[in-house]
Amino acid sequence: MAKIYEPDRLYEFLRPMQDWLFRHSYRRFEQVGLDKIPTDGAVIFAPNHCNALCDALAVLSLGMERKVFVARADIFRKPTLRKILTWLKIMPIRRMRDGANAVLHNDETEQMAVETLRHGVKFCILPEGTHRTKHSLLPLKKGIFRIALRANEAFGREKPVYIVPVGLEYGDYFHLWDTLLINIGDPLNVTAFVREHPELDQPQLINALIPELTERMQRSFLWVPDDENYEQNWAALSANPPAPFDRMQKRRVPRGLRLTGLVLTSPLFVLCAALTIPLWGTMLYVRRHVADPAFHNSVQYVMHFLLIPLSLFLAWLPWGGLQEWMYQLRQLK
Repeated sequence: MAKIYEPDRLYEFLRPMQDWLFRHSYRRFEQVGLDKIPTDGAVIFAPNHCNALCDALAVLSLGMERKVFVARADIFRKPTLRKILTWLKIMPIRRMRDGANAVLHNDETEQMAVETLRHGVKFCILPEGTHRTKHSLLPLKKGIFRIALRANEAFGREKPVYIVPVGLEYGDYFHLWDTLLINIGDPLNVTAFVREHPELDQPQLINALIPELTERMQRSFLWVPDDENYEQNWAALSANPPAPFDRMQKRRVPRGLRLTGLVLTSPLFVLCAALTIPLWGTMLYVRRHVADPAFHNSVQYVMHFLLIPLSLFLAWLPWGGLQEWMYQLRQLK
């Protein structure tokens, strides 16, 4: 049986379409700091987790090379879904909420993660452990550090092990067709850190690494402290964001000009809506049955990925026109 990090023909065939579709699911899509990703060692990506599945897809878009991910173990319970997730190069990881005994079963996942890194395949784990639609950061879990230290112990003398922060800054957490900036933060060289602190055992190393990575992740996106002044601080920061996030500020068309354009293109909107009923009708139905709005972006993208290839030649242009018309309409609110 093939290892999860080994190539798969169907997966490699579909990757270009996935990357193209994901990039074009946003009005503006930019990647900053790709030159910071180390090329001389093993790489573990650590993105902030604010948009469910889209966060992993954003990391996947960082180059065409293979990457392996982890996701919460409870979604692997059904055999069919487990096979699909494994084919997508996703491994299960158990969290403390699954019970203390369940976490003990993460040894197999950690071993496979180390083997993946040893073979030069990049690995991604969302160190917060759960998603939240805020420009803040939850306390980091210890799993990413256990994997990094285990990898360093296994082959750190051959090549260094890095944890690379990935800042994900979405223009809208709940709708596609807005903006996404992916900002690579300053890598944390775990091998060098361990070498500089020979007096520390593994638990002490983990406790020392947590604030180091936390600080680097906070610098990689528009981080706001999660306190009673969150909304006020976020409003001020988003109004005048620092570089490189300032390049994603919305360029607003005058409302009157936008309304005129919408009126003039309304016949095209009606035609687009009629021709794409199977697409947007199915998508709306599924979204209404997803209770957590943080998953709406992910559901919409998955529906795009599944339905657009089936109707690409008949409905691609009308579907794009419908989405753009509705996006402009939302800007009038």
